[in-house]
Amino acid sequence: MKILAIETATMWQSVAILDENDILAQHGQEADGAHGTVLLPTIDRLLTQSQVKLHELSGLVCSAGPGSFTGIRVGLATGLGLRAATGLPLVLVPTLEAMAWNVDSTLPICPLLSSRRGEVYWAIFRRGMDRRVERVVGEQVGTEQAFVQSLHEPTLVFGAGWATMAPETHDRLAKAGMVTVGPDHLCTPSAVSVARVGMSRLQLGEVAGEVVTPLYLQRAEADIQYERSGGLSPVARRQSRVERKTAERLVRGRNRSRV
Repeated sequence: MKILAIETATMWQSVAILDENDILAQHGQEADGAHGTVLLPTIDRLLTQSQVKLHELSGLVCSAGPGSFTGIRVGLATGLGLRAATGLPLVLVPTLEAMAWNVDSTLPICPLLSSRRGEVYWAIFRRGMDRRVERVVGEQVGTEQAFVQSLHEPTLVFGAGWATMAPETHDRLAKAGMVTVGPDHLCTPSAVSVARVGMSRLQLGEVAGEVVTPLYLQRAEADIQYERSGGLSPVARRQSRVERKTAERLVRGRNRSRV
């Protein structure tokens, strides 16, 4: 079973071609928002390198998010275009699940990615008796505090989202015995793990339908502002702004009268 896998959910773009467990070709690079420019040339180069023709593939696998809106859209659009041109089945793999697949641990496994607005994406998985990755807590997006509150037992954590958290959060969780930090090489999503998860799904017939929906997780701006305001309603926030500006004008008026 030969698979072409695409991972574009972060600034790090990864493409791989696998034949069962054998990696025929792979390439990773910083795309930095340029996925639309570099993805197709990378696929062409790897097909040539591996001497695999598109019609010889058994399927296509794409990382579905969460992550960069632009990266995910480019990856899925490319997968859909290749599916339309070849008739090959397309499998979608959640990015965090593919990251968790790389880890063999008796602890719950929690990969984290950075989100916009200083928040993080995370999910918690566990290795089942058949070694498959089972989802314990579904994909989430939120603040460091929300992530910390989701931990209920010692957990293996890794990924760019963990690396960007405040050092005091790291220290507090480590001292409480709530986290074990995974090695650095697990931090970057990989098309190889996307392919391996995709193969198992393809064997089970879990392929994408005509309508493809990326796994976008983004909280409404109103919810974020509500939290940042300390739980104030929009009306209360407006009232607070008016009061603050009025106070500032009064202070400026008093200062001018003293001159």
